[in-house]
Amino acid sequence: MKRHLLLSLSLLTAACGPSYGMRVPDALVKKLPYETRIELLEAENDLALAIDRVDEADNEVNRARDNIRRAKSRQEAAEDEEDRAPDASSREVAQLAIAESESRVEFLRAHQRLNVGLREVEQLSLRCAFARFELARLTAARKAKVQGSERLEPKEFEEQVSECEAAVKEERANLAGDTKEAQAAKEAWEAKKAALAKKTFDARASPYVENL
Repeated sequence: MKRHLLLSLSLLTAACGPSYGMRVPDALVKKLPYETRIELLEAENDLALAIDRVDEADNEVNRARDNIRRAKSRQEAAEDEEDRAPDASSREVAQLAIAESESRVEFLRAHQRLNVGLREVEQLSLRCAFARFELARLTAARKAKVQGSERLEPKEFEEQVSECEAAVKEERANLAGDTKEAQAAKEAWEAKKAALAKKTFDARASPYVENL
């Protein structure tokens, strides 16, 4: 776990540059007595959870990308069905299927924009978790009176945490528009899906309707 956290810290520092990147020298932390290092476990666990949330956000973006690809394939299949429709009734079903699939793609794209925004928030939240982790390391070093820790100013590390958490709050608030768009697109798709299901009698049995 510890090696994974330190590796993630190195990658984050390289990717994100100096923002919220103020660190406690590892040399100071190595001097901590065992009982004081135990006190860092909570901060390490918080950091591990933040890393997991970024991973899950990445996975959600990838899943949505695959869903969009499948939805576009279904749209093309529905368009082919319209060309092959033998009568007016079949053509009507195919047209409803096209409308449903188009609406589904629009919803998935809107949802993907939200996914990308949420991933950015989780990435920033991870930086905040690192900032809290560094504050915990400094607090532990000063508590143990490790030589050299007195040269680091706790207030600066506290401000780093506060500024990062305020930025996360702002980023989450900025997602309100994307959230509304995704919800509106979902409702529009569900209406088209219901219309198609009604025409084909049973959405669960219809080859044209795919649930999320």
